[in-house]
Amino acid sequence: MSYCVGISTKYGLAFMSDTRTNAGLDDLSQFKKLFTWSRSDDRLLTILSAGNLATTQAVVSAIDQDFKNKKSQLLKCKSMFEIAEFVGGQLSQKVKQHSENGINGESTFQANLILGGQIKGSKPSLFLIYPEGNFIEATEDTPFFQIGEIKYGKPILDRVIKPDVSIGDASRCALISMDSTLKSDLTVGPPIDF
Repeated sequence: MSYCVGISTKYGLAFMSDTRTNAGLDDLSQFKKLFTWSRSDDRLLTILSAGNLATTQAVVSAIDQDFKNKKSQLLKCKSMFEIAEFVGGQLSQKVKQHSENGINGESTFQANLILGGQIKGSKPSLFLIYPEGNFIEATEDTPFFQIGEIKYGKPILDRVIKPDVSIGDASRCALISMDSTLKSDLTVGPPIDF
């Protein structure tokens, strides 16, 4: 399992994820779940991933290839909404592609993503992207998203995270949320990416 949290405040965005993956009690590995792309003059993107590792790695690889391409679709996007549509399309395509390989149980290949970032001239945005490719955007009423093993870390976020919380307090809250999850669920583990 995984635990990832993205927090949106009026001062910016904060992201945190664990790195543990498991395929049973005795098959533990570490894989990065927080990925960042930037073009210093106009955009910064961050993705957190939880779910089927092959699916999430395929999506991250597709985004990485596009971002490095001279004809990049991501670099042509004029809003974070357009980027969320592109990333959602990639996720939906990979889930469908893997599900059509003749194995029963579409949920086996499911994954969720948290996308956040900023394009020059606009405010930072945070999105929760579902396996079907659709997404929702963080609002003042919903200033954070979690994916993976969310139940242990949610109570602290519910109590503290408001749109006007400082980045420092949001970061500390994410850390306490992660600590609660680490202590309560063996499938979530360090090191932690922030």
